[in-house]
Amino acid sequence: MNIPLVDLSLYTNGTEAQKVQFSQELGKAFEDVGFVAVKNHGIDQQLIDNVYATVKSFFELPHDTKKKYEIAGLAGQRGYTSFGKEHAKGSDAPDLKEFFQYGQTVPKGESAPEAYPDNVQVSEIADFNELFLNTYRAFEKSGAALLSAIASFLELGNNYFSEHIHLGNSILRAIHYPPITVEPKSAIRAEQHEDINLITLLVGASAEGLEILSKQNEWLPIQAGEGQIVVNVGDMLQRLTNDRLKSTTHRVVNPPREKWNTSRFSLPFFLHPKSQMSLACLDSCITPSHPKQYEDYTAGQYLDERLKEIGLKK
Repeated sequence: MNIPLVDLSLYTNGTEAQKVQFSQELGKAFEDVGFVAVKNHGIDQQLIDNVYATVKSFFELPHDTKKKYEIAGLAGQRGYTSFGKEHAKGSDAPDLKEFFQYGQTVPKGESAPEAYPDNVQVSEIADFNELFLNTYRAFEKSGAALLSAIASFLELGNNYFSEHIHLGNSILRAIHYPPITVEPKSAIRAEQHEDINLITLLVGASAEGLEILSKQNEWLPIQAGEGQIVVNVGDMLQRLTNDRLKSTTHRVVNPPREKWNTSRFSLPFFLHPKSQMSLACLDSCITPSHPKQYEDYTAGQYLDERLKEIGLKK
């Protein structure tokens, strides 16, 4: 599917007119589709290649080795989560994946906005933790630019999100969908769902499989082109904008039978604000014809609720 393609460099390095044009293009795409492809996103390709190689090495470790990085009590928010533990909201069927999550690290000299758990340190792979931190920071930077453009589109001022996402509760997730070894019960590797956060940045999935649900209720395959990332609206942003910006339903389907013996790796960055951010619907997005759709929540309250719904938190 040809989802809208935008050029982030027009916003980060462009003229004022180009910045306005980019904000309008991005905002309209998120209103109409909820997904865009982004080129010139600022995330170095060598960094992407290195982190994918490292992710592959981690998931090739023996199961017992990976399990020692699955820490009870963290609700999957840091470290390893074993195969089949997470399921989509409203589904009992587990997704056919394992994953590793890396969260916020507060730099020396800055005070933590909330009590973040420590990241789980992997000892078997050289530079694993440094590489994840560098990748996390690169995603943060690109995500902040995209949210600045969204704020401009919503006429909130381009710094609206800045204080909320600085040292926010974002998550970098490395996902492994293992080879299919027996006849699957379903054609779905990851059941249909919407993301929890403000926006998700997805770089270079190693295989096809991502599909989005169109307004015509049709499943359409999408994959970023060379050097592009895919960015979509999450439920927090949809909630904040009272459904003006769409959190598009998406899923990951099984490959064709001839590719069952292959793995799929994916690296989404779930951009979250600090837990204290209010998700109360913006006044500018509430009209007589479209009244307020959601009760007031903070980002932390909403995340907690959703983690329980997808089986990661009791």
